[in-house]
Amino acid sequence: MTPSERVLQGIGVSAGGAVGPVALVVPPEPLPDEPRPEDPAAAKASIVAALDAAARGLEERAARLEGDAAEMVLMAAGMARDPGLVEGVDEQLAKGFGPARALHQAFEVFIDQLLALGGYFAERVSDVRDVSARAEAILLGRPLPGVPELTEPSIVVARDLAPAETALLDPALVLGIVTADGGRTSHTAILAAQRGIPAAVRVDGALDLAAGTLLALDGESGRVTVWPTSDTVEALQRRAALRAHVATLSGPGRTACGHPVALLANIGDVSDLPVGVEVEGVGLFRTEVVFLSAQHAPSVDEQVALYEEVFAHFEGRPVTVRTLDAGADKPLAFANLGEEPNPALGRRGYRLGVRIPALLADQLEALSIASRNCGALVKVMAPMVATPAEARDFVDAAHAVGLQQAGVMIEVPALALRAHDLFAHADFASLGTNDLAQYTMAADRMLGDLSDLLDPFQPAVLDLVAHACEGAASRGTPIGVCGESAGDPLMALVLTGLGVTSLSMAPSRVAMVRHALREHSLDTCRAMADAARAAQDATSARGAVAALASPALLELL
Repeated sequence: MTPSERVLQGIGVSAGGAVGPVALVVPPEPLPDEPRPEDPAAAKASIVAALDAAARGLEERAARLEGDAAEMVLMAAGMARDPGLVEGVDEQLAKGFGPARALHQAFEVFIDQLLALGGYFAERVSDVRDVSARAEAILLGRPLPGVPELTEPSIVVARDLAPAETALLDPALVLGIVTADGGRTSHTAILAAQRGIPAAVRVDGALDLAAGTLLALDGESGRVTVWPTSDTVEALQRRAALRAHVATLSGPGRTACGHPVALLANIGDVSDLPVGVEVEGVGLFRTEVVFLSAQHAPSVDEQVALYEEVFAHFEGRPVTVRTLDAGADKPLAFANLGEEPNPALGRRGYRLGVRIPALLADQLEALSIASRNCGALVKVMAPMVATPAEARDFVDAAHAVGLQQAGVMIEVPALALRAHDLFAHADFASLGTNDLAQYTMAADRMLGDLSDLLDPFQPAVLDLVAHACEGAASRGTPIGVCGESAGDPLMALVLTGLGVTSLSMAPSRVAMVRHALREHSLDTCRAMADAARAAQDATSARGAVAALASPALLELL
């Protein structure tokens, strides 16, 4: 007899629906009991060889990828080659551990250090665990961990997936992804959305599922239905058909009353350019890739070539470039300012450019040259700006090299609170709601246990967004959002009601947001914003907004 239907709730991070059996990613086998090594030097040599083999395997995978996915896997390979890890192995061998246990313990010490640092370093823990498991399997002669070989289309269920796994999943066989860990901005979430694979993370009870269990996954809402009835499957399929229709809609972002809200894309390099999705430009061009993969600072000419490759696709449309957002979890080999007790609050983004002026100066010069050579309407903004004075200095530097549109990211609450002063200097601003939420709520955005605090519907965060929008409106200055919240249809309506003039998101989210805007007037959006800010918590805020939404939108969510 088929078991009764039940629902597990998680966080939807990649839209779409899927119905299929569970393909369970089994955790690594326990480590064997090992005697104290008679020859520590030989034991160390075997460990170093295993680490090297793990690194080479990851580098081979990275060579088959592009863009963010390749960068994430290369970063994981770099962990296996970290000299500090080998030093840790020496310490564990000296304690009398056998090779496998010494390797495992060295990684655990590394993981504890990342967790203690928090912020962006903690984001990499799942990646480190994957490298550890790979090296241990090689050392012990076991099969590599990861997704089992699939013989039929399935929904992959795991504690978490590392970039090396997620980036190479075959969408023809992987119908969806369900994980017990992770968060809205985890690597699993980012790569699943880029590959168009429905996914839900932080699903309570996911690890209790048995292989072969039938699931219905809704990647929009995060609902995972176990042993779904035919009615549930039909409802999911109906939503999928409606969403497919919505995906065919085109045209600029407009509310039902014609109020314009530009719909833009977030990209990392040319491989992320929207395909089959109509956007009005780019609201966030992340420029880190050319820097992170380099051992020496890229020259102005090298940067110009990269920027022109992207700008050439947006003749007559805006491309908003974020200057180098390095530091914290993205240290540069040629601009390492040393360890910091709290990297998320340290010398990252614009602060790094202030301390190494040539980095920022060269990038601005390259962007100016590339903008003159192409027909895109290039805008430039600095991340991690905290004061109006910093904004003034950045805008002046950009204007001095011929960049006519210069602004900043509003990610620090202090800058949102002083928005009226900020817009005396900035030509525009873009709200980075991911960081704004974590700094406002004092909650690490990579800790899944704190996802409720990081919900974009938190009224305190919305109050800061409203204050920033009021500052922009007082001077008639455009203000956008390029954080994850811009791609949430309900939140997009709230942001519009607060006064946001553009929304930038993963290209896969544009169609739903376009539809949501067309279903509601600006007055309704303003009423939604008021209702959300009047709520006591994120859950009730979302509910208050949903109560004002059209049935045509709610049917899709």
